[in-house]
Amino acid sequence: MHQAGEGLLRPEQTRVMVVANQKGGVGKTTTTVNLAASLALHGARVLVVDLDPQGNASTALGIDHHSEVPSIYDVLVENKPLSEVVQPVPDVEGLFCAPATIDLAGAEIELVSLVARESRLQRALEAYDQPLDYILVDCPPSLGLLTVNALVAGAEVLIPIQCEYYALEGLGQLLRNVDLVRGHLNRDLHISTILLTMYDGRTRLASQVAEEVRSHFGNEVLRTNIPRSVRISEAPSYGQTVLTYDPGSSGSLSYLEAAREIALRDPFAQQEQQSMAEGM
Repeated sequence: MHQAGEGLLRPEQTRVMVVANQKGGVGKTTTTVNLAASLALHGARVLVVDLDPQGNASTALGIDHHSEVPSIYDVLVENKPLSEVVQPVPDVEGLFCAPATIDLAGAEIELVSLVARESRLQRALEAYDQPLDYILVDCPPSLGLLTVNALVAGAEVLIPIQCEYYALEGLGQLLRNVDLVRGHLNRDLHISTILLTMYDGRTRLASQVAEEVRSHFGNEVLRTNIPRSVRISEAPSYGQTVLTYDPGSSGSLSYLEAAREIALRDPFAQQEQQSMAEGM
């Protein structure tokens, strides 16, 4: 069991962060599980909600998620309490996971006919009575009802962007969806964090993409980039995050630093300052 390391300031209230990018292969699940593990190793209590039917986040956290396991599907479709599906992650203290099973693939269709179909995850999270500092929701690479449930349940959107050609392509639709959900279903929703992944400092392309993303999103972009790393890619096949698989690797240290940056940004304090400024 890996113990929590140096503690960070804990947020005043639970921060619900939705990790989304409908483009596949950008390091979305990798980012979700490694940031969650990093925050837990810094002393936070963290829940990962796996909303992707592929269940890759559950696999990477070493959580059993075959079709008989109680999962987030049962919470969304069958109204099972979240507390009945959450499992502790075996090798990281303070880290928990609500797993996905393949049943979730049908949930997009089943949710259509249900009452309050967009806010079922929000209701489940609000009814969960265990103390948490962070909830990270790993979305499927699509903008259907599962992702909408995540956007209604969370206040912050974290977008991992791969340092490659067409890095910003397809983001327009995600940004429009965030605006739509903010306008109609969740006025607290905002893009709080952009994380550059698979960064290779030896290439001009990576620095060009990083520059483009920073000029587009400004302060939302973390200073820490996640490097392209074999260790990060290998870890999930051992049912681990890179933090426990190879704690001293560049990938592990980068995620720890990114988690520190996220923890130091208190969105609630920022919102208070903003509403005070608007009231003047």
